Amino acid sequence: MPAKSQAQQKAAGAALSAKRGEARKSQLKGASKSMYESMSEEQLEEFAETARKGLPEKVKPKT
Repeated sequence: MPAKSQAQQKAAGAALSAKRGEARKSQLKGASKSMYESMSEEQLEEFAETARKGLPEKVKPKT
């Protein structure tokens, strides 16, 4: 499943970096910390590899 916003793609990239040991888990905040704890490395790769071009910066919550 590809990322739906640039913010989601960036958070997945940060979480993936921590999963691989390239960044510290303690540096993660918010969505990236949640993604780190709840998603596998394969799922994070799928979100992180989404091209940012054409994605909105953030997704508006449904009301």
